[in-house]
Parts: sequence; C-alpha cells; structure tokens
Amino acid sequence: MGKNQHITRHPEGGWQVKGEGNTKATVVTNTQQEAIDAGREIAKNQQSELLIHGKDGQIRARDSYGNDPYPPKN
Repeated sequence: MGKNQHITRHPEGGWQVKGEGNTKATVVTNTQQEAIDAGREIAKNQQSELLIHGKDGQIRARDSYGNDPYPPKN
C-alpha cells in the first residue's frame, strides 16, 4: 500500500497533491478539481487513500482505493 494522497491549498496559489509525509507537492494545479483528478489516479495506482481538504484545511471527503480499514458492513 502506498502513501495516502492529500489534496490541499498550495502556498503559492492553486491546489496541490501531496503524498503523506512528503515535503514537496507531487502535482500543483489551478483548480481543486484538477488536483482531485490527479490525486485519484495516484491513489488508485498506489492502492492508498485520497483525502480532500477544503479551503479551511479540514478534511471534507476521503476515498479509499486500497485496503479499506473500515469496510462497509453488509
């Protein structure tokens, strides 16, 4: 399982995809949707989680593309 991918505001403007624990952004985009699309592909490839942060920095959504620690109960 790879690193979880976080979608956050970039300090110089725009949005970024950043692997958990990384100091540099993997991808920097103009819009949050572009960052989400790029981050989703990375998370799928690495079988990790995608965590989408809002403008306030709080996590507003998350998607799991690997071993889900909280699978749905049938």
